[in-house]
Amino acid sequence: MCRHTNNSTDGASLVPSDREVLPNNVKPLHYDLTIEPIFENFTFTGEETVDFHVIERTDYITLNSLEIEIQEAKLNDVTVPYEFDVAKQTVTFKFDDHLVEGADAKLYLKFTGTLNENMCGFYRSSYKDNGVTKYLATTQMEATDCRKAFPCYDQPAAKAKFTINIVTQKELTALSNMDVRETTLLGDDKKVVSFNTTPIMSTYLVAFVVGELKYVENNDYRVPIKVYATADTENLGVYAGEIAAKTLKFFDKKFDIEYPLPKLDMVAIPDFAAGAMENYGLVTYRTVDLLIDTANTNAATQQRVTEVVMHELAHQWFGNLVTMEFWDGLWLNEGFATWMSWYAADALFPDWKVWESYVSDNLQQALSLDSLRASHPIEVPVKRVDQISQIFDAISYSKGCALLKMVSKWLGEEVFVSGVSLYLKRFKWGNTYTSDLWDALSEVSGKDVNTVMNIWTKNVGHPLVKVEEVDDKLVFTQNRFLTTGDVKPEEDQILYPVFLGIRTSEGIDETVVLSERSITIPKPANFVKINADHSGVYRTAYEPARWTQLGEAGAEGKLTVEDRVGLVSDASALVSSGLIEATALFNLVRTWTEESNYVVWESILAKIASVKSIFIFDDESIKEGIDAFVLDLIAPKLKEVGWEFSDKDSFSSQKLKSVFFASAVSSGHKEAVEFAANAFEAYIKGDKKAINPNLRASIFNYAAKVGDENTFEQLLDIYKTSESVEVRISALRALGRFNKPEILDKVVALLLQTDVIKQQDIYIPMQGLRAHKEGINKLWSWLTENWDPIYELIPPSNSMLGSIVIIATSSYTKQEQKEAVEKFFAEKDTKGYDQGLAKALDSVSAKIKSAKRDIAPISNWLSVNGYSK
Repeated sequence: MCRHTNNSTDGASLVPSDREVLPNNVKPLHYDLTIEPIFENFTFTGEETVDFHVIERTDYITLNSLEIEIQEAKLNDVTVPYEFDVAKQTVTFKFDDHLVEGADAKLYLKFTGTLNENMCGFYRSSYKDNGVTKYLATTQMEATDCRKAFPCYDQPAAKAKFTINIVTQKELTALSNMDVRETTLLGDDKKVVSFNTTPIMSTYLVAFVVGELKYVENNDYRVPIKVYATADTENLGVYAGEIAAKTLKFFDKKFDIEYPLPKLDMVAIPDFAAGAMENYGLVTYRTVDLLIDTANTNAATQQRVTEVVMHELAHQWFGNLVTMEFWDGLWLNEGFATWMSWYAADALFPDWKVWESYVSDNLQQALSLDSLRASHPIEVPVKRVDQISQIFDAISYSKGCALLKMVSKWLGEEVFVSGVSLYLKRFKWGNTYTSDLWDALSEVSGKDVNTVMNIWTKNVGHPLVKVEEVDDKLVFTQNRFLTTGDVKPEEDQILYPVFLGIRTSEGIDETVVLSERSITIPKPANFVKINADHSGVYRTAYEPARWTQLGEAGAEGKLTVEDRVGLVSDASALVSSGLIEATALFNLVRTWTEESNYVVWESILAKIASVKSIFIFDDESIKEGIDAFVLDLIAPKLKEVGWEFSDKDSFSSQKLKSVFFASAVSSGHKEAVEFAANAFEAYIKGDKKAINPNLRASIFNYAAKVGDENTFEQLLDIYKTSESVEVRISALRALGRFNKPEILDKVVALLLQTDVIKQQDIYIPMQGLRAHKEGINKLWSWLTENWDPIYELIPPSNSMLGSIVIIATSSYTKQEQKEAVEKFFAEKDTKGYDQGLAKALDSVSAKIKSAKRDIAPISNWLSVNGYSK
């Protein structure tokens, strides 16, 4: 039941009057569901009894249902007719006698469905066991696919209890959200596993998994934690189990609410569209995001697994215990879980210093997407089902997280977490609007969080703060920022409350807030840096002299890591929009050759690479000149740290070495490419220790870049036969790095061979292809020539289709290329991926402008500084 504070009407006002939702004439209370997967023909059978409470007098009940066949329907033991509406994804049951307000009713259904291979609803996942293909049945209900598993009230606010029973072969493992109540044998070869009834929860969190699974158990927490996987891989779940135990303890304490279920299961699924899913008590993951061999993994993968586990477990409170009222509040779930994973990682792994990475990772993802005209508000009114999957993007996750980071800095982390705890306690087992969270934070902090945050969440975009120095004054002015640099007056109406966070030699002044178009303050006597530690969600533009001074301050150690990363990122964004020349970015970082932080170097090298990518279809001399600049830039530190690893290397040391090596190989460093070639040859000959896990991706990529058909077969064999998921993924991505036409033909031919490359992994070699112009062109040809089978394999209801469109189009840099994309999709039904296409075209438009604008000054800079041949 949804409970609101007095301000809940503020959230309710966002609800579109024409939103496609079910009637509210009845309310589901409890589902008693029995389901049986049949692997012989990939179908399933089901029976359910749904208990309803009647809200208003009615002669019908409508449920969501899609791709389900109903054999029998009874209301209160009387057979009733039913009618499907495929377009609306509903089934309506009609009856002669009206149900009266306040009464209860029981709807019994017997049905069948297909164990699909689209990674949604109740689906099948395949894997190899000693060369034999085997299957397991699993679920992915979020956002609106529970209706493919059983007819239901498939809306977040329609919370109910679920009693689930699974019929299967007796040798198979059956899992669901709750612990097992009893197991009953059915003859010689079958059993029914009955689970205890769940607490009240939303349909998108229902889950069940059936298959040949093994587990490792961790008992460091109050309730048992089991990590399940296919046979002989379960031991790779030990690390995730340990992280889960630490994380649950941490969240118990921070939220002051104990994890409410009697167990936690985490399952590695061989076919999985997302990274992981927070099903209550039964969290499912991509194999690569759960199972790792800590002795043979790289630092980045270990951190990724840690943060994914923490993200999903944060959802057990924020999303599962307290749930958004509808999908336009998705950011409440995802933004918070993202922030909480950073917060927990910082507390439990302080040596990782994750908030430094936050600025280069999370914040930049948010600002990059939000700087496109095709962006959307965090709270975006959702009307149709096809719109829901498209908001699972960097706005909901990363910008949502960034705003919460901003609020936590403003209020103080402990006050912020205290407000979150109050919010969770107040709405435990219920549904909320965003304003309910702001109310709780306002209550504990004494600040007007609602007024401030409504501006940030309900409007699209973010500001650029221009800093001008006039005599003894600083003038701050805000305008909307767009990568394309062509903001129209009607797009620049919103004035944000911007926390300026002014850093000087005396410390940080957090009191100045820019909530008007422009304000003026006295100029401090020493150096000035805006957005200290980059906790604010905006870009900053300085005058040329100030950029130079800040570059010097960064080289002298006067700026934090977050400041240095943010400075580089802001400069890069301003280059893209044409507000400063690309050479300003080069001049900013060229004095940072003694920089020792890997996060700063990752940012520097990534931003230089993004400039280089703008000219991917231009004269090779620019690419070669930028490569020469990069080699000159990294030379001192590369010589100091090298690329040899030892057991004594810290996390940051491993990361720094891998960053330098990757850049050196990419830019043609003689010794680095020789090492890569020799290491790959030794690896192929059987010495699996010849390649350190931190260098694996770089070495595989280089081997493909210079390789022939024999190299292709070697990498393909690694992908097919390696027992390590990490190794397989690195090899698969490297396949896209080949540039010989005949090999590229073989690469793209694999993309739709689901017996070779799993549907979930189709984007991985595509990422490699977009790294060079031959691959970009081949990728576009593949997309246009195979659109129909792609569309059939990955329908628009699957968010992966939008990702594929973005990957296949957004690397173009020429007007004629953009026009070809527009012409192709003008004849297509873009429903379900239209936002992804718009984002890609926005990105291409920005590159077209930047390429024309910057080619002359960059060529001249490279020549003047001795980097051109």
